[in-house]
This record gives sequence, structure tokens and C-alpha cells, in this order.
Amino acid sequence: MDVGKKQILVIQGHPDWGHPHLCHALAQAYRDGAQAAGHAVEEVTPVQQAFPLLGSAAEWQHGDVPASLLPVQQAIMRANHLLLLYPLWLGDMPASMKGFLEQVARPGFAIAREGRNPLHPGLLGGRSAHVLVTMGMPALLYRLFYRAHSLKCLKRNMLGFVGIGPVRTTVIGSVADMPAARFERCRARMERLGRDAH
Repeated sequence: MDVGKKQILVIQGHPDWGHPHLCHALAQAYRDGAQAAGHAVEEVTPVQQAFPLLGSAAEWQHGDVPASLLPVQQAIMRANHLLLLYPLWLGDMPASMKGFLEQVARPGFAIAREGRNPLHPGLLGGRSAHVLVTMGMPALLYRLFYRAHSLKCLKRNMLGFVGIGPVRTTVIGSVADMPAARFERCRARMERLGRDAH
């Protein structure tokens, strides 16, 4: 790959794959922009993966990663930039996205089992990320009144903890009945972000 070109992994966290949604359109715009700029793009959809939910800390620490998610871990290792998209559901990411991240970000892959600084245990350094969250409420309300709690938690307690950074964020609110002109602005913005691999 040319110098300056990136290997990007798009993690499409919308749980409804049966119908097109805003997250799907924005991911496509990002992918189009990235590929037009010469970046390589892979995509994974957690809800389409076969995996059980974790039931205990011991299972997370010592259990085997489901075979269906081993290619996902390999894709993360190939990537130097991640785009994570999901709609806000009940104030947080959908359960399928949360369960997916819990399964993938295991000790020995995402964090060190032992022998490293416990404040910086991450094994996925050298990768940046962008998190896009869509929601029905106004984005400003989410950021100011709710203080973007779940987004900050993902950024700091998961992505930052495993060594990924910098992590940029985009929040798109009031998505119900979005006017065509606003949709086009959002789509164009994602295409620009894809071109810049941001």
C-alpha cells in the first residue's frame, strides 16, 4: 500500500440489517470516499456474526474467542484506522454491538494478560478510530444534558484502554424525518472523512 494510504475497518453496529438505515448510508459514503482516495476498506457487521454473549468474567478472561470472530480479530490487526457506527438505543450502543466488542476485545488480544503497566495494558496501539452515533434526540442535548456518557465511556474505557487513539467522534441527532438537504450534508461529510481516513 502507498505511503499515506490506510487500511480501514468499518464496524457497522446497526442491529437491523433487514432494512436500510442512516448508519448504512453513512458507512457507504465513508467507504466510497476512502476507496476513491486509495485507502483499503474492510467491513464487519456484528449482528451478522454468530457469537454468544459472555456470561462471566472468567469466560472473558480465559474462554476461547468464538471461531466466527477470529477473522474479525485478524481484520483489526490489519487495520490502522477503525470506523465504528451505531444508533443510540436506550442511552447506549445496541446489545449486539456491546456483546461483539466484549467478545473481540479479550485479554491476550486487546489487552495484556500480565507484565505490563496496568494503567496502559492495551495491545492495539498504532490505530486511530472514529465513532459515529446517530440518535433521535438533538445532538446538543445529548452532549450537554446527558454529557454523551455512553460515547465517552466507549472512547475512554474501551478504545483508549486497549491502546487505540486518537479517537474522534461524530454525533448526528434528530435523525427522524431528516430533510434531504441535511442528509446530503451528512453524507458529503462522511465521504470527506473517508477520503482523509479520519
